[in-house]
Order: sequence, then structure tokens, then C-alpha cells
Amino acid sequence: MEAGAADGPSGGVEEALSCFSFNQDCTSLAIGTKSGYKLFSLSSVEQLDPVHGSNDIPDVCIVERLFSSSLVVVVSHTKPRQMNVYHFKKGTEICSYSYSSNVLSIRLNRQRLLVCLEESIYIHNIKDMKLLKTILDIPPNPTGLCALSINHSNSYVAYPGSRTTGEIVLYDGHALKTVCTIAAHEGALAAIAFNASGSRLASASEKGTVIRVFSVPDGQKLYEFRRGVKRYVTISSLAFSMDSQLLCASSNTETVHIFKLEHLANSQPEEPSTWTSYVGKMLMAATSYLPTQVSDMMNQDRAFATGRLGFSGHRNICTLSTIQKLPRLLVASSSGHLYIYNLDAQDGGDCVLIKTHSLLGSGTADENKENDLRASLPQSYAATVARPSPSAASTVPGYSEDGGALRGEVIPEHEFATGPVCLDDENEFPPIILCRGDQKGKTKQSW
Repeated sequence: MEAGAADGPSGGVEEALSCFSFNQDCTSLAIGTKSGYKLFSLSSVEQLDPVHGSNDIPDVCIVERLFSSSLVVVVSHTKPRQMNVYHFKKGTEICSYSYSSNVLSIRLNRQRLLVCLEESIYIHNIKDMKLLKTILDIPPNPTGLCALSINHSNSYVAYPGSRTTGEIVLYDGHALKTVCTIAAHEGALAAIAFNASGSRLASASEKGTVIRVFSVPDGQKLYEFRRGVKRYVTISSLAFSMDSQLLCASSNTETVHIFKLEHLANSQPEEPSTWTSYVGKMLMAATSYLPTQVSDMMNQDRAFATGRLGFSGHRNICTLSTIQKLPRLLVASSSGHLYIYNLDAQDGGDCVLIKTHSLLGSGTADENKENDLRASLPQSYAATVARPSPSAASTVPGYSEDGGALRGEVIPEHEFATGPVCLDDENEFPPIILCRGDQKGKTKQSW
């Protein structure tokens, strides 16, 4: 699962943040500003722990962190065609790459790094940053809408297959081939997101009234949820809970909707046990005699829970996480605030706002302080992957500017994403090493 900064204008609302994103397992928040970027740990409700901050790159428009490792990817408005990859704990730049047009979005997992331009997508091997595939001539994608499964065993990629309709192209980032296309909506896409295992894909169109969930890789519709019928809205983010039981959606309105994925659309209903359930069954049976649009609306599930925001119009992203062993709804806003809500995972209803954090407050980042979050996230993908065997002591040399193993640091082979490794520990190195290709210690490549 992953979330990025919402795109598009904010209706003239002054924004403190230029970009913001939760990492892949929702244990960290990254923000970009005019002066640089900051990373925060999400281990506590009461305290927002700064992990790292940098003012070396001004006017940051994209910042993405790989799980809880020291690898961070940054793009600046001053050089919008250039992607910079850093090891922030060492204070070194790993490499930088330039592209033919502006970088619109970045997605990462432990095996792949995805760079989305308006009409092309570049897929890199995160082990050595070699370019594996360029998907050219995609339909115009001005917001850089795309999704990458955080499960590196499949590394599924999803992106719009049309500028005018809601067609989704599902691509296998591991095998490097197209899997299928999904006719998800009549209108153009506004948001897409995978669940943690890469077995589900959620989508919303620009109308923002209906959210659908499809199975992966066959693309069959499993769930359909109605956000509302009174007005069209702009869905800014979709995010599954780590156990794939809940799905949240935020928009340009003051309400975040949470849906429960508890039964499949084609499952057989249970026999009614009460008069109310009997009447409900009769009403659902009657939909077969109604026009298709009306019957579809009656068959759509409504929100299981909602979070009320004290604002509307600001760009925002939402996610579902477990903090201090309790389920929480988190909403980050371009106004520079993080809102944390209690979520009743059993009964749903209104989520209770329990803490508001300022993301631009003063404070000194303690880069070695970030807590190990796996104990408080027992159901997360990052917590369930197996650690490598201590006996794996083989090493692999690094890569240099020409892609060979000439000069570079030597790191353990198990740090690479060749198997179910865990890189969410701050003490582990990220799966890329520093290249010394020129005098400044940078690797620069262009396409």
C-alpha cells in the first residue's frame, strides 16, 4: 500500500506543504516544503517524532521514503526532470537521474523504483538502479497517477489506460509484461491503490461517487462502494488497511469515508432471521425489475465509518494504521497538519479526532531515535516478512556509473530485495549502495 501527495489546484487556498506522502507500511510521513523536506515517525499518537530533515534541496515537489530505511527519493521544482536518491543516515547521494520531461510521481518497493512522466513510465531495479523497462506512449497522464504494489514478489503496477475513460492497465513489474486491462469506470480515473499483498486494486473516477475494488491479477470486480450521490467530488487518495479489511478515501470535502470489505459482491446472502432483514431481502430482490442505474445504486455498500475534517479545499491524503496497538485513521493536509482519529474497527461510525500535529513546528531531528514499529503493527506486510538467515554472509560489490562492479561499497547480499527481506529497521542499510562515478561522488544518467 502506498499514498502520495494529491495533485491539482487547491482552489486558491494557501498551502504550507508542496507535497506529502506516507511510506509503504504507514509507519512514516514525508513532507516537502519550499525550504526542503522532513521525515517523521508515526509510532506515537501524542508525539510526532522527527527522523530527518534537509534543506539541501529547496522547493521539494516529491519526497518518498522506502519503508523505514534510510533511502529517500527527492524531486525539486528547481530541477523537475531530475530524480535524486539519498542515503540520509550517511548523508550521501546515491545517484541522480534525468528524464525527458518532468517527473510527476515516484513509487517504490523493495525491488522496484517507478518513475512516472506524463506519457511514459520508467521501471528501475532498486538493487542497482539499472533501467529495466520503459513503458512508452501511455495515454496523457498529467497528474502522474500510478500505483505500485508494495509486495515485491509481484510488483504489480497500475496506471490509466485512457485519458477520457476509467480504464486501468495492470502491469507485472517483476515479469515486465502487461497482465490485463480493467474497465473500472465510465469517467476518467482520479485515484488507484493496491492493498499490501497486491491482490486487490481500488479505484475511483473523477466523479468521485463510486469506489470499486478489483481482484489482481484477473481484474474481476469484487466490491462497489458509494461515497455519495449529492455532488461530484475529487477523490485525492485511497488506502487499504494493512490487513485489507478496510479501505479509506479522502477528497476535497470535509469527510473521509471508510468502507469495510467483509463480503464479496457475488456471495450468497444469508437467510433473513428478522422481519427487518426479510424486508431488506425483498427490496434487494425488487432491484432486478428496476432500471440498471437505479438497481446498481441500491446494491452499493455505504461507508462503514467516517472521519470529519475541520476544513475543505486543502489537498490531503489519508491512511489506516495501527499505532500503539489501536486502529487509527490518519489524514495529512497541505495546510501543514496531521490529524489522528480513533477508529472503531468493530462497529464503525464516526471516528473521533484525538490529536492534531503541526508538521512545520520547531524541533530537532534525532536521526537515530526512530522506534521499531513492527511490534505495534502485527498484521502489516513489513512485520510478517521473514528476516534473512544470519548465516548469509556472502557479499556483492556495488555498481558504478557505467553499471558495472568497478568501485563501490560492499554490502551483504541479503540486503538486496531478492527474497522476503525486511528493510523497515533504521539500523539496516537500504538496498542501494553509493556510487563513485565522478568527482562529486554522484551517478548521473539520462534517457
